[in-house]
Amino acid sequence: MTCCMSAIGLAGAIRQRKIGVGEAVDAALRAADKVQKEHNSFLAVAHDSARKRAAEIQARIDAGEDISVLAGVPIGIKDNISTLGIETTCASKMLEGYIPVFNATAVERIEQAGMIVIGKLNMDEFAMGGSSETGAFGAVRNPWDISRVAGGSSGGSAASVAARAVTVTLGSDTGGSIRQPCSFCGVTGIKPTYGAVSRYGLVAYASSLDQIGPIGADIDDCAALLQIISGSDEMDGTCVINQPFVFEDSITERLEGVKIGLPRNYFEGGIDDDVKTAVLAAAKELECAGAVIEDFDMPLMDYAIHAYYIIACAEASSNLSRYDGLKYGRRSPSAGSLSEVYRLSRSEGFGLEVKRRIMLGSFVLSSGYYDSYYKKALQTRAIIKSSYDSLFGRFDMILSPVAPTAAYKIGENIGDPLKMYMGDIYTVSVNLAGLPAVSLPCGFSEDGLPVGFQLIGSAFSEARLFRVARVYQRRTAFHKKRPGGGAA
Repeated sequence: MTCCMSAIGLAGAIRQRKIGVGEAVDAALRAADKVQKEHNSFLAVAHDSARKRAAEIQARIDAGEDISVLAGVPIGIKDNISTLGIETTCASKMLEGYIPVFNATAVERIEQAGMIVIGKLNMDEFAMGGSSETGAFGAVRNPWDISRVAGGSSGGSAASVAARAVTVTLGSDTGGSIRQPCSFCGVTGIKPTYGAVSRYGLVAYASSLDQIGPIGADIDDCAALLQIISGSDEMDGTCVINQPFVFEDSITERLEGVKIGLPRNYFEGGIDDDVKTAVLAAAKELECAGAVIEDFDMPLMDYAIHAYYIIACAEASSNLSRYDGLKYGRRSPSAGSLSEVYRLSRSEGFGLEVKRRIMLGSFVLSSGYYDSYYKKALQTRAIIKSSYDSLFGRFDMILSPVAPTAAYKIGENIGDPLKMYMGDIYTVSVNLAGLPAVSLPCGFSEDGLPVGFQLIGSAFSEARLFRVARVYQRRTAFHKKRPGGGAA
């Protein structure tokens, strides 16, 4: 029963004493064990701590305490977000066995809201990848077709929602890592404005791009979770929002006065026909709801991928230098000297994709190449942000595909990193500019695989994006579909 409910619906049933918190958590734990075997979406399932926590929350609810709108709801956490007492590995042998002694701020806030962490979710190693295949503990398999990828790097977060093991999860988005797996798995996600959610406790990949965000079956669940985790935090100097988001409960059916830009050059080449058809149909649906849709050419499209990977890899090289076998991370048992500690610990602890990005980042930061690559990438980033600022003088938001294809076969692209990187072509500019975006299911490919689109807004315009996304999901039923042909 609980697997077919939304997070808000489940919390309401718990408040009305129709379902006990322990019952909801036990159901989620059983489902997590099941999808771990079928989809490899969980890396750790916290049976004991989740049941203990459930009893505590039930006692508070029974005492009449009004905790939050999501009190009693089980949640899964991406494995690069620190969880007190629960192993956090970033899907890497470098951190295998590491048990944090503190919670990330986002986790602290969901626990204060009465939610129950039931486990940690599989991902690309250190969030470096676009398919959740690069992790040290195996690829995440898509619930719609277990021979296909779930997307990355938050593949486990999206797959566990698609499989209805949990109703909501936390992921992180550095260049599309929430939105792309949501598109591949047919679920909903929000990449918040940079600085809207504290990054304290998020294991860093690219610090100026990383952002924690919610994934759920629908936009209402995602918005409810974002309200809980957003807000200022003295532990994170880049978290600049003053107050948590507040999303109105009022229901809007029409979108008169909303102007949406549609980048025509996003649809001119390299995109599958199935994806193009579904995304344009979503634009038509919003137009039928009263929105004005206007075509335009997205500037600097050809430069975003290059700037993103130079900046992201440079920051990754700096952030991951701490894992040296001495201060942090795995220490090789085979090392016989100091130089071997460094060399063997990093060789054995990091996977191929992480090594590739560290090497690329070290190269672009090196003497003689800094000005040629990294400095130019930063300049390009500033121009991209300025271009978005100009566009939001014309449009309330921008509608675009999330990915050029639906989910592909496991192993199909892993040997071609350039092809993998180009899969981020529609998402990375959002992170470079620090903007919010929502990913929504909008159709299916000929193979029956989900397709998603994204709405991109100006900084801290999450409430406006929520309103339009909510109208779309009230007019369509793609977010209600679930693997196997049923409806949630």
